[in-house]
Amino acid sequence: MDFKRKEPRKKLIAFTPVYDLRHKTLLGYVADLTLQGAQVTGETVLEAGAQFILGIEFPKDLLGISTTRMVIPARVAWCRRDDSPQGYNVGFEFTEISDENKAIIEAVLARYQFHSALDISDLEP
Repeated sequence: MDFKRKEPRKKLIAFTPVYDLRHKTLLGYVADLTLQGAQVTGETVLEAGAQFILGIEFPKDLLGISTTRMVIPARVAWCRRDDSPQGYNVGFEFTEISDENKAIIEAVLARYQFHSALDISDLEP
């Protein structure tokens, strides 16, 4: 797969389950997130190109956000086995993003993303 990422991935430190709302099943947990999509780690092999309506459950203590569940259409961009014997990493590309979902993602990233040593130096005390 040869492509350039438009936005750097942000790894999350919060426990964030992702559901397939059509089939009411847990797909896995968010490993990283951008406004364009998410990487989900789970135990299910998914076919590239498959379409989903994802339900992503964010922590309840997000400041300024009234909802903790984001419902968003997405397609599977890729699926690969991860380091564990039963695990898979799945790259989802969001196919539509509402202003509300954009605000939720931005709030989640601002509050819960990992900061590298370079990022920490930019933070104010």
